Amino acid sequence: MRGPVAGVREVGLGLAEVQADPDRPGGWLLTVNGITQSYIDLDDPTHLELDYLRYLAYVIDALEPFDAPLDVVHVGGGAGALARYLAVVRPGSRHLVLEIDAALVKFVDERLGLRAVPGLEVRVGDGLTEIATLPSASADVVVADAFEGLRMAAGILGAGFTSQAARVLRPSGVYLLNLIGTTHQLDAVHAMFPHTALLDGDVFAGYVGNQVLAASRVPLPLDALYRKVEQAWPPTRMEAGTTE
Repeated sequence: MRGPVAGVREVGLGLAEVQADPDRPGGWLLTVNGITQSYIDLDDPTHLELDYLRYLAYVIDALEPFDAPLDVVHVGGGAGALARYLAVVRPGSRHLVLEIDAALVKFVDERLGLRAVPGLEVRVGDGLTEIATLPSASADVVVADAFEGLRMAAGILGAGFTSQAARVLRPSGVYLLNLIGTTHQLDAVHAMFPHTALLDGDVFAGYVGNQVLAASRVPLPLDALYRKVEQAWPPTRMEAGTTE
């Protein structure tokens, strides 16, 4: 790593830019085509600036044992904000990042040290197909955070990818999806994972943005998760359900 260094580069998905946060000494923002992809704090990786990353962290933090290392598959990596967070709060965790854009991986690695994150491995390829190459029951968490601009990558919510995510997860594993908007076809997810919790901003407080869906084949740790949500700032709401 020769950075952190601000800069702009043409990558497979468009124009990527790394910018320093003038209001936070360790803060760095990654955008592609002007759209925020990731925000990291190199001085304090536990600082999660983006709402949806906090929602992901609330779910993972609620998993017992609370400080145990986890095996995590990330479909879409950005600058590795979640992996950096877990490297601190759950040391020893192992992360496999599936990222389709090789030029973006190289750019982020040069500027923000992506491959230097403890326990992180990057595999360049389309997550929709690469996930089929992973061993069964090998992950505690699968995170689907792959986008084409402001739209989820095609196929993420389909039955094929969902069944592969379920196969890769251990029986008690958790599937986490970063969603944009409020209308999604989640039939395949609910069919495979009967226990769900949807986290998003408190609309009455004016916080509206991405949603995170947590899904599992076994009951989620709702008591611990509710405690996380109740203490959250900005305000967060959660809706849990089951199809069993």
